[in-house]
Amino acid sequence: MYWTLAIGLLIMAVILFLAAVTTSTAYRYKHPIDPMSDKRIDQQQTGPKQPQ
Repeated sequence: MYWTLAIGLLIMAVILFLAAVTTSTAYRYKHPIDPMSDKRIDQQQTGPKQPQ
């Protein structure tokens, strides 16, 4: 009975440790992004053209 509890707690501790390691690794990852072109920035600032 105690062996089952000890093994269960050990497995749970290993899973918790691995989850913490993978989460901290994911937060440290730097995602590369493409720079926005000047043309696209100008269109966003002026908004879409309205028909007259």
